[in-house]
Amino acid sequence: MKDLVLKIAQSLVDNPNDVDVNLIEDGNFTKIEIKVNPDDMGKIIGKHGKIAKALRTVIKACATKDNKRVHLDIIK
Repeated sequence: MKDLVLKIAQSLVDNPNDVDVNLIEDGNFTKIEIKVNPDDMGKIIGKHGKIAKALRTVIKACATKDNKRVHLDIIK
């Protein structure tokens, strides 16, 4: 899942080398943290949060397949 999130995030931003994805797993719960360059925050969140919501939807669909719960945080 980390590779998927990293690939999607890197394709959305102007500074793909500054993207970092961390997974914190605790049983059936996984917290995903995406760190991006501050200049790319608008691109990863999108207008009215639409891109962030779409990214969360894709991640939750992947997690459901493995019977896991997932939470996505976007960090500067």
